[in-house]
Order: sequence, then C-alpha cells, then structure tokens
Amino acid sequence: MKNTGNEIFTSLEALIKVPKQKVTLVTHENPDGDAIGSAIGLGEVLKNFGHEVKIIVPNSYPEFLHWFSTDIEIVVYDRKKNRGKAILQETQILFCLDFNEAKRTARMEKKVLEFSKLKVLIDHHPYPTDFCDLMISETEYSSTAELIFDVIQLINLGEFINHDAAEALFAGIMTDTGSFAHNISRPNTFQVVAKLMEWGIDTEKIHAAVYHNFSAHRMKLLGHCLGEKMEVFPEYRSAVIWLSQKELEKFEFQPGDTEGFVNYPLSINNIVFSAFFVEKKDHVKVSFRSKGNFECNAFSRDHFSGGGHKNAAGGETKLSLEAAVEKFTQLLGDYKHLLLETTI
Repeated sequence: MKNTGNEIFTSLEALIKVPKQKVTLVTHENPDGDAIGSAIGLGEVLKNFGHEVKIIVPNSYPEFLHWFSTDIEIVVYDRKKNRGKAILQETQILFCLDFNEAKRTARMEKKVLEFSKLKVLIDHHPYPTDFCDLMISETEYSSTAELIFDVIQLINLGEFINHDAAEALFAGIMTDTGSFAHNISRPNTFQVVAKLMEWGIDTEKIHAAVYHNFSAHRMKLLGHCLGEKMEVFPEYRSAVIWLSQKELEKFEFQPGDTEGFVNYPLSINNIVFSAFFVEKKDHVKVSFRSKGNFECNAFSRDHFSGGGHKNAAGGETKLSLEAAVEKFTQLLGDYKHLLLETTI
C-alpha cells in the first residue's frame, strides 16, 4: 500500500504495534553517521517496545562510528552473508533507512527487492524509487535521523526513546549537517536536538567521538590531499581533489578516512563547488558539495550517474581516474554562468 499524509503514520503505527515482531533495519552501502545513527536510534525504540531487532549494513563502516552504546546485533553483510540472509528470511518488517533506491544497498540490492513482507522506507533524499510498501520521504529534513525522531512521535512511540536512542539520533543529525553547518532549512532541526538533549546525552563527548577520533595516517592523507592533490579554479569558483588506489594504500586507508574531505575546498574564499574523486577497483567514486543555489545533485545526476541533495551529492563513473577528473574540469565551462551567479 502506498499512503500519503497522516494515513501513512496511522498505518505504520498499527503495523508496528503488533507485539513481538522480528524487525530488521537496513542502511545504504558505506554507511555514514546518519545511516548508523538512524538505524540504532530507531532500533533501540523498537527493541524497547518489545520487538526483536537486528541491523544489517551492506559493508563495513568507519571506526569512528563504532562507539555507540547498543546491544542490537549489527551484521556486516559482505562479511557475514549467510547470517544476513538468515535474518532477512525471518524478518517480518524491513526498514530501509537513509537511502532512496535499492541499488544503494549494493550487494544487498536483490535481497531488498525480493523481500516480500512489509518494507518501510524512511529517508530524506530526493527522487525516491518505488520499492517499498510504505514510503516516508521528506526532503526538507536535515537528516534521516531528524525525520525518524518525528516519525517516532507520530506513531506514538516517543516513550520508548532511551539515552542510547537519543545519542544515536543526535549523532545522525550532527554528522549529516557537518556539525550544524549545512542542510538546515527549518527550526525543527534544532527543536529536535533540544528534545534529544533532555535524555542527558553528552554532546561534547559525541562530537569528540566522531571528529576527534582519527588515525595519524588519516591526518597525513588529508594533508597530502590539500597540499598535493587539490586544484582550484577561481574562474569557475570551483575546486577538485582526487586520489588513486596507490595513494590510498600508501596512507593505509581505512573505511571512513576520506569522510569530509570534499568539504575542505569550500572553506576557500569565493569557492562554491567542490568535487572529490576516489579510485576504486572497478569504478571511480565521486562526491560533490556546493554552496548557495548551485544544484550539485543535478550536476551529478546529469554527468556521473548520481544524485543526492542540492548541496551534497554523490556519483560514480567507469572512466579512469584521470579521465573522470578531466571530464569534470571540462564541464565547468558549461556551468560557468550558474557558478558565477551562485549566491551564498
């Protein structure tokens, strides 16, 4: 069933309040703070209500997101496929969190699409595809974690939020807004944060756990990027950083080490568009960030098979790293008028 308006929350509440169900929460590939925080936050609430809750992530997530306090089992699918498949076979309700199309789950895509029981989408990315039974897609939210907090209230499960859930949801909001620096268009974001703080969470501790918990290799890799691999195009108000597999190996890359690198060029005066290219085994992954009214999600969708938010998007290409960066730099000329007209 596809519902709109308040009807969807009434339907979800009725389904969730059937006691002692087996519920699984799935995130996108390369799960970030919003994905992990959303899964643990909602998972804790559902567990406290009385459901049997599991979390499955398609692949490994960064070490700086391993500090959450939860006893919910988190299965990394590409490491424990048999365990993941067994959980999905028993699952009665599957929540798809922080992604808008099944392919974002990578190797789990087929399993997600084939899941025949109830599937629920909760996400804040634009242009969701129609692959779930209940779809809560609200693009005005800063993060899926913020949206989940409101959904919990609307289905009358607010009393089951605990300290661990509040901590996880706060971390999701904090990371997807870059410590409240972007993706915020409404007072609701701060209102939700204020309510989460009522559970006595230590916001300074959470910030330190996420942003002051990197390896020395990661800091050296960042220095290498800014000193050797960043090219600035002031005539287009743009910049690009790129990294090869060889460079990642040199700096002993671990998942999450390049998180946030794409944002650094936006600290340069008058730069409104930033791109970050990373060479993978069979493709090049791209991240885009922008300021003001320049729509980097449209740029990504049109040229790099991607999408996302207006000011934060991602994509990929089968081109070589060199060809991908060259394509990006050549495209800047076509967007010069939009980049020069961008207001911050």
